[in-house]
Amino acid sequence: MTPYRTSTRIKLGLIVAAVAIALASLAFTQRLADRLEAQDAQAVEVWARAIEYQYRVSESTQGPGPEFWDDLYSVIASSSVPPDRRRQLAAALDTLRDGPPTDGLDFVFSEIIEPSRFSVPAVVTDTGMTAAAVARNVDEGADLLALAREMDAVHPPIRIEGYGQLVHYGESPLARLIRLFPVVQLGVVALFVLVGYLGFSYVRRSEQSSLWVGMAREAAHQLGTPLSSIMGWIELLRLGDAADPGTVADELEHDVDRLRRVADRFEKIGSQPALAPTPIRPVLDRVADYIRRRVPTSAPVTITVRSADALAAQLNAELFEWVVENLLKNALDAMDGTPGPHRIVLTARSQGGRVVVEVADTGRGMDRATARHVFRPGFSTKRRGWGLGLSLARRIVEAYHGGELSVAETQPGAGTTFRIVLDRAGPPPE
Repeated sequence: MTPYRTSTRIKLGLIVAAVAIALASLAFTQRLADRLEAQDAQAVEVWARAIEYQYRVSESTQGPGPEFWDDLYSVIASSSVPPDRRRQLAAALDTLRDGPPTDGLDFVFSEIIEPSRFSVPAVVTDTGMTAAAVARNVDEGADLLALAREMDAVHPPIRIEGYGQLVHYGESPLARLIRLFPVVQLGVVALFVLVGYLGFSYVRRSEQSSLWVGMAREAAHQLGTPLSSIMGWIELLRLGDAADPGTVADELEHDVDRLRRVADRFEKIGSQPALAPTPIRPVLDRVADYIRRRVPTSAPVTITVRSADALAAQLNAELFEWVVENLLKNALDAMDGTPGPHRIVLTARSQGGRVVVEVADTGRGMDRATARHVFRPGFSTKRRGWGLGLSLARRIVEAYHGGELSVAETQPGAGTTFRIVLDRAGPPPE
């Protein structure tokens, strides 16, 4: 799978995840809004029935008209009973006229039903929608009849039976907020996806830029050494008898072979190379000899190879040499500027059905934070480094060989050990 295809799938995954979150949020908030709407409808129903009940209580306690009570007061006043007795009769008549108190009903209606349970905007009109009698939780000065018609488009009105009135109601402020919440959440999710997309694209472009620069510098570095050597041998040939032609020819052949190997390495990057059972010891010896010839004499470094001759692994020799070469160069860089003498030990052993190759040095080592990022493209602890060698080495081992490359152990001031794990070819050596 190419990196481009992988990044495309990651972006599509982000979009699918955002859509799933949005749909789940919409479904959940819609369910909450429906439940709140049902509770609001129940509250309006209670309010309408309270109005209806109040009408009924008022009718049942209305009693005779004022003319009836006036006639009774006239009879008492004109009677021949003593004045004290007339006053007692008048007081009794007052109590009878006023009827039973309705303070309890008024308290329940005005102090419990309306403030606590009823926050829904509502308008009470006649059945013909010609006049509005009562309004609750609406703005002052609003056109109540027009508002009632808008409410009817959302909820059917509740009829107050027997009194020719309708209760129209809309959505409570809390219900409107809940319905608005998915829009806000969708905006947040969209912003998250956008930021994630842009961030991922930026990181990918940054890594691609680092890889392009790193590959260009790595190619120049790989080609520079044999080209410099060839130019030196050409100058010797121009001097005539200054060098043996046979020796020059052999050295030129070595340098040309080195150029061929470099070309093969870069040719195999990006395609799946063929793996074959290959003895480990000769590969490690070739890379160790190549590095030994390039170790500065001012900083002596001993490079030792420990491996059984019969130990073999499934690998591509050209690419695996590149891996070991990068690890050895990294070890030399880790020793630069630290007191010596130093040593690098290459060890290969059989472990189960795998081959374990370890490259241990006595350099400056790494802390945990550096060890976690050491394989990331573009990461380097050197001022002039481009952070590609170890990243490329891991890609070759894991993507092309199906193995593992990791930091086995490291400690500041005590060196580092890199570990390569590959599939073994053939039986384990005795």
